[in-house]
Amino acid sequence: MAVPEEIRAVARPVNTIVEDRGKDGPFRYAVRERSGVRYVKGGNTMPRNGHVIGHIIDGQFVPVKDKTARKGADSLSYGSSRLIKNLSGDILSDLLAVYRADDAQRILVIAALRIIKPEIRLMKMAGRYSTTFLSLWWPGLALSENTISSLFQKVGMDGAKRKDFYIRRMNVVSSEHHIVIDGTLKQDTSTVNDLSAYSHKARVKGCADVSVLYAYDLERKEPICAGVFPGNFIDATSYPAFIEHNNITRGIIVADKGFPPSKIAQQLERHPDLHFLTPIKRNDSRIATNDMLSWQGVLRGIDRHVAYCKKRIKGGRWLYAFKDMSKAHGEENLFFDKLLKDSSAQFSMQDYDKTMMRGGVMVFESDLETDAEAIYRCYADRWKLEMVFRRYKSDECLDKTRVEGDFTLIGSEFVNFISTQITCRIVERMERTELLKEMTYQDLMEDLTDAWRLVDAPEEAHSDDGCWVHVSERIFPELEAMSISIPEPKPAPKKRGRPRKNPLPDPDAPKKKRGRPPKKKTED
Repeated sequence: MAVPEEIRAVARPVNTIVEDRGKDGPFRYAVRERSGVRYVKGGNTMPRNGHVIGHIIDGQFVPVKDKTARKGADSLSYGSSRLIKNLSGDILSDLLAVYRADDAQRILVIAALRIIKPEIRLMKMAGRYSTTFLSLWWPGLALSENTISSLFQKVGMDGAKRKDFYIRRMNVVSSEHHIVIDGTLKQDTSTVNDLSAYSHKARVKGCADVSVLYAYDLERKEPICAGVFPGNFIDATSYPAFIEHNNITRGIIVADKGFPPSKIAQQLERHPDLHFLTPIKRNDSRIATNDMLSWQGVLRGIDRHVAYCKKRIKGGRWLYAFKDMSKAHGEENLFFDKLLKDSSAQFSMQDYDKTMMRGGVMVFESDLETDAEAIYRCYADRWKLEMVFRRYKSDECLDKTRVEGDFTLIGSEFVNFISTQITCRIVERMERTELLKEMTYQDLMEDLTDAWRLVDAPEEAHSDDGCWVHVSERIFPELEAMSISIPEPKPAPKKRGRPRKNPLPDPDAPKKKRGRPPKKKTED
């Protein structure tokens, strides 16, 4: 088709032609460069056209430009991704030692996305991944819904690899560390997996549960392994299997009240460095038989007023009793509150004495002999595991399974374990910086996620390097406190007083003689 004269008359680069592509639109009249000539045997040379270098649009030549965002975004979410990367190096190393490289990176990235964006669904993973620096540090990961489900299924099917990973995490646990084993129930919305079962609580709620057990290192303040069991499994059944499967051979098992140590007797016999600590009920006959409420002293080095009693009982085990005075006063106040609320209730001196005697009392049974303070600290720090489960159900929004099939569920819980382990490290760093005194964990994570940075910025981030994108000034102190960004250098303090006019004299320089210099003698 012939190109109109007014189009060919538009100024354009030399050695070019205009080509009519025949379709209406901004790119109808293409400008092509002459790339050379083509020789025809027995005839004249023919010009050879090259690439399209522009178009005639609205009466002017417009050069060809790259497609919008052809090379990707020029800025991405940085703060929370950088924090997770800083705290997960050893975890990724263990994953790489067990899984194929792409699967290991995919597991870590999915765990990170569950921390960055609570309640994220599998179908949203790829989109969120592309908006964070995770896509730069670990590029090219397939994160479609089907790909992730397939990964979960494969991870769930391969128990040997999961066990190998947990053993690597266990190897960093010292024999003096205290290991708390506890569990939580999660609603199971699936209708096709066998791990879903009705626990006692679930029957009241009307939904089936899955039981998730965690082993938590109190000294390192993070979980070291996890396991999934049917919701109707009792602790006495799941604990021995959990200990054996994860090769827990040392530490102190801090169990719930009423847990029978006899259920893990075989594990205790086989592993001499493995011990147990479990609370007993206040009405246990051994308390009165061994006179455990006759206090022997007070604990020192703690911020509470606690009396203790430590005695050896039949069978070689030990009982440790503690009375927390602040809790005792609380129970005494509760005793009087009940009387005041119920006008028909009668005061009983016998009930009052019983309340005062047992108020604030905790008694523990153990096969380990150690000082009473260590036992008290071991159980007092148990609340940290409860905090883990609260984050596990709220901050990370992992309280529902959202997957189908036993193996897929197990694989998903393995990724949840990675999320929880990293979350514990994040909270520990937040507590050291005292930022949690000013804001919640979730608010701080949202601030860090809102800190965007240019993709071509230097690897080491500085608060004054000019590579941040729309970051509020109030977020920089948080980034600096969490070791994500290096603060601006502070100017040197100005010296007070007037500057010296003359420098100090050199003590080694020869001293000048005072007075006039002698006159020179002249010849007559």
